[in-house]
Amino acid sequence: MHKTTTPKGRIRSTTGVRVRDLRMIPLASHAWPLAGHLVPLARHPLAFLKSLPAHGALVRVHMGPVPLVVICDPELTHQALVDDRVFDKGGPVFERFRDVLGDGLSSCPHHAHRRLRRLAQPAFHSGRLPGYARTMTACLEEVTGSWMPGRPLDVPTEMMSVTSHVTAATLFSESLPAAERGQLIDDVKTIAGGVFRRMLPVPPLDRLPTPGNRAHLRARTRLRHTCDLVIAERRADGTDHGDLLSALVAARDPEDCGRGMTDAEISDTILTVFLAGTETTASTLAWALDLLARHPEIEQRLHTEVDTVLRGSPATHADLPRLELTERIINETLRLYPQGWFLTRTVTHDTHLGGHPLPAGTSLAYSPYLIHHRPDLYTDPETFDPDRWDPKRPQPPRNAFIPFATGARKCIGDTFAMAEATLALAAITARWRLKHLPGHRQTRPVPGASIGPGELRMQPTPR
Repeated sequence: MHKTTTPKGRIRSTTGVRVRDLRMIPLASHAWPLAGHLVPLARHPLAFLKSLPAHGALVRVHMGPVPLVVICDPELTHQALVDDRVFDKGGPVFERFRDVLGDGLSSCPHHAHRRLRRLAQPAFHSGRLPGYARTMTACLEEVTGSWMPGRPLDVPTEMMSVTSHVTAATLFSESLPAAERGQLIDDVKTIAGGVFRRMLPVPPLDRLPTPGNRAHLRARTRLRHTCDLVIAERRADGTDHGDLLSALVAARDPEDCGRGMTDAEISDTILTVFLAGTETTASTLAWALDLLARHPEIEQRLHTEVDTVLRGSPATHADLPRLELTERIINETLRLYPQGWFLTRTVTHDTHLGGHPLPAGTSLAYSPYLIHHRPDLYTDPETFDPDRWDPKRPQPPRNAFIPFATGARKCIGDTFAMAEATLALAAITARWRLKHLPGHRQTRPVPGASIGPGELRMQPTPR
């Protein structure tokens, strides 16, 4: 089975499944004339997503005139993620990521993925993690050691500083000067903050020379230029610096005559890792600190754990197995605020999902946020409860927790990201207690490439 395209560019099925068959899938409520569901998606995207399971396992949403089928069931989500040949990377969200990442590991189509995965995997081998963790520890000590008691912190900005230092050091060692690293961080923030906004307009409105689109283009161009320069310098150097970039440059594929990655492929991978390793982990840490300040009893238990495990020393890779509550807090934060919260796929062949025919060319969406907040899957889903991840307690249903996706396209850096977030939270809370400023109201989620906290200023107090 395959798709063909008419001269007018319309999808035509070769097995009798037609685009109008999507009308059998329930339509989400609150559709506007012409705009479809763009208005509720733009105004209250998270609340809108949580309302969709009431309509069924598959729900039709219209982004202007373009239909998008949202998967609301964990088993069907798993099925789509595992069968990445039929449900390939694509759709409105991934087209925005491809604008920046090219055909990187997280955004490339199925036919290119297996080779790139084989080449990139050695960079994330478990044997390299202790070395990366030593770099993480040094960066964490440097950044958190610069905080001043009582001086309010812009927490999302500080967490970006933490994670960008860590990611830049593990990626590039000392190859990136401070000024260029600062510009790189600013460009990543510009791009990450605009992904969701740029996804909503219907083409060609998304290409208009608005201030946001111009800033996005400048940031994208600078990012690519910086990566190209660093790769050229590393190839000329020829030395293994023990960082991710060295591993990518040295990688060879035995199934492809021992060939390595091209400069473009390394550049795409670097941008993918930098975006995933900075903005998303920073948002997770900011939310974790916010949640701990709102739950002092859990915060006190965390302090007891880090004091017992670390005993005043910096957090290291060897400490990870004993930082059990710390890891559970990160998991619960990822459940409440998963960073890849709304993602899309494209159907490459006529198929069926959940009993519904889906013609080739159909755009699908899945949402870890939607799955993680279903009350039939999680008891009190809006409650911050790290102990729900205690192995002594009944665990959530299979496939109900997907912060890093699943299947062959599962995030290659999931272990790296969990180690970074766990070590960072332990290092921060061993040294500081962060409190909300007087008059602080409930922190507001702001969806972008990740779900970041809105205004969040906190006061650090030495412990």
